[in-house]
This record gives sequence, C-alpha cells and structure tokens, in this order.
Amino acid sequence: MPEPRKQPARLRRAITGPMLFAFILGDVLGAGIYALMGVLAGQAGGMLWAPLLLALLLALLTAGSYAELVTKYPRAGGAAVFAERAFRRPIVSFLIGFSMMAAGVVSAAGLAIAFAGDYLQTFFAVPSIPAAMVFLFIVGALNARGIRESMGANLVMTAIEVTGLVIVVVVVGLFVAGGGGDLSRAMQAPADTGVAVAVLGGAIIAYYSFVGFETSANVIEEVRQPSKNYPRALFAALITAGAVYLLVGIASAAALSPAELEQSSGPLLSVVEATGLGVPSWLFSAIALIAVANGALLTMIMASRLAYGMAEQKLLPDVLGRVLPRRKTPWAAIVATTAVAMLLTLIGDLATLAETVVLLLLFVFLSANISVLVLRRDRVEHDHFRVWTFIPVLGIASCVLLLTQQRAVVWLFGAALLTVGVVLYVVARWSRHRSMPRGSGRV
Repeated sequence: MPEPRKQPARLRRAITGPMLFAFILGDVLGAGIYALMGVLAGQAGGMLWAPLLLALLLALLTAGSYAELVTKYPRAGGAAVFAERAFRRPIVSFLIGFSMMAAGVVSAAGLAIAFAGDYLQTFFAVPSIPAAMVFLFIVGALNARGIRESMGANLVMTAIEVTGLVIVVVVVGLFVAGGGGDLSRAMQAPADTGVAVAVLGGAIIAYYSFVGFETSANVIEEVRQPSKNYPRALFAALITAGAVYLLVGIASAAALSPAELEQSSGPLLSVVEATGLGVPSWLFSAIALIAVANGALLTMIMASRLAYGMAEQKLLPDVLGRVLPRRKTPWAAIVATTAVAMLLTLIGDLATLAETVVLLLLFVFLSANISVLVLRRDRVEHDHFRVWTFIPVLGIASCVLLLTQQRAVVWLFGAALLTVGVVLYVVARWSRHRSMPRGSGRV
C-alpha cells in the first residue's frame, strides 16, 4: 500500500506545463553557452555542433530515468527520495541529496561571482564580493515571495536569454547570405587530434551546458498534473536547448575560425562583432547578466526545495521543513541555502567550483539511473511515465565515462564536500537519538 503523503497539500500547485518547460529550458540554457564556444573550439575545432549533439544524447539518457522516477514518486527531494526507496540505506539517500544540494549551492555561488564580475562592471564599478552577496539576497527574497512570482520572472528572463542566442544565429545567417563567413569550417576537426577523440573531449565540456534539468524534480509537488506535464516539459526543453546550441555552434564556426574563437573570452560577442551588422556590444553584457541571474534563481529554487524535501524525510533538521503560511514557500530552507551560497562567494575559484558541480551531479545521475532499474519491482497505484530499460543502462555507462575524465583536484574537492556531508549526517543522527525518550529503542 502506498504510504500516505501530506506534503502536496502544503505547497501550492501553481506550475503549469508551459511554466515547467520554461523553468527547465531557462536552467539548461543558463550562462555557460555565452562562454562555451571558445573552450569547445579548442577541443573540437570547427565541429562545435558534434560534441553538443553527443552531450545532448547523453543528457537525454539520464533525463529518461528522471521522467520515470519523478512521475512515479512525485515528491520534493528528487534523487534523494529515489535513493531512499531503491537502496534502503539512509546514509546513501543523505549523500545523494547532499551532493545535489551542494552542487546547487556551489553553482549559485559561482553564478553570483560571475554576475558581479566583468558583466556587471560594464555598467557599475562596484566591489565584486559584496555585489555577489547582494545579488544572492535579492534572489532569495524573490524565491521566498512565491513560486508563481519566481516562475513569472523566469519566463521573462528565459525569453531574453533565448533572444540573445537567436540574435547570434540570425546575424550570422545574414552575414553568410551576404557572402561572409565560411560554413565549411563547421566540418573542420583539429589537425592534431582524431575526430572521435575531439568529439568526446568536447562532449565532456559540453555536458555542463545541459545540466540543470535535474532541478525540476524538486518542484514536482508544485506542478499541476505531474505525470502528464513533467515528461513533456522535460524532453521538450532539452531538445529545444539542444537545437539552439547546435545552431549557435554552427553559426560560431561560420563566423570565426577555431583559433579566433579559442582566443576570445567572450566568444559570442566576438561572433556578433565579426558580422559587422551593428549590434551594440553592451547588449550582450546585458543579456549575459540576465542569463546568469536566471540560472541563479532557478538553482536556488532547486536547492531550497531539496532542503525542504530532505527535512520532510528526516534527513536534515526539521526546521528546514517550515513553510510560510500565506506564501506556501519553504522559508527556512531558502534562508539556509542562500546564506551558505553567500559564504561560498568568498572562495572565488570559478573553475574548480564549476567542475565540482559536474562531478557531484554525475554521482546523482548515476544513482538515479541505478534507482530506476532497482525500483521496477515497486508498483504504484497511479499512472506514470516508463522509460525503455536500455536507456538507464546506457545512462549508467555515460556517467561512468564522464567520471573518468575529471581532474584529480576536482576529485579532492568533491571528496572534501562529501566528507562534510557525512559529518553532518552523523551529527544529525546523534542529535535525534539524544532527543528521543530513553528506552524507545530507536536510533
């Protein structure tokens, strides 16, 4: 018999299918694509589209597992809930949830630093770290105000974000139609690397541009008709993002040589400027700021809902499950995750933080792909999406492949974060044990 669920009554189901699509699309597109093409050019030459396509296919494998698990168990908490059901080991469930939360908060801190860096300095000369903290405070306030308000802001920012990428494609299209550029560069591989090696190396980088879809699992209790709307929104958003990325990749290769792209710290701005069509340079700084802000908002929504869900599962202190009576938002979880993100902005090492996010999420994805196979024996009374069995098997293989490509320093940082998680788990269990009446026999 399915266990009784009280949580859905506590959070308002305000997210429609189109809103969920925009939520996922905005989180997947993020800010990475605005700096991605230069790095990809160094790996794959002019064949920017190939690693992006491979990364999309790898992401869709794990997305298939998420679609089944989220619609089968529509509860806040995401991968932590799946791991709890699949492995029946509280420590495993905690570490998966902690990895997801740590990835989200670390990512938000990195996005805040990026927001307060060169893009913001284009308009205002302000100290970076204080500006990053103020930015996170504003994001937290919008998050606490309500999911509908947050989603409304996301719709606007996602539209602007996509518009910036469409501008790149359109201006390069006009440039090529007028006799400029060179479309043949889109088939140009690096001279000193085989095509397969170049594409795989690029896909490892490009994979970062597709992470973000997993955050949607943590707002599932606020989605209307989740079994119907979630799979549609998830796959549609990933495919849409992939199509936009492919077009941007081809446009970038047509407008500039791989060497020119690799040397640019703002490759899309360089692409637009190369067309000579008069698009203002400041426009892309503004669009990048909006993209970063959107990514931070969606990431903090995920982190706070995950903290709320883990508190409901007794994996984190009960205080994190407190909800504002009128707004129906998890205010305690929002305050806690925002405060930690503010502290992490003091670290300032964007490269290591970004790579650690990927490492932590690969553990989460590996767990989700295994969980969907383990939980096939578990039956629920409502209809849900079911993925073909070979999809999670391939998803497991893809996670293992990508894990083998991480740098040693990233493994060390990730291990340090997980060690902190283990300590917090032990402390939480010890505190709960002390608070129980003597002779209860519970641990």
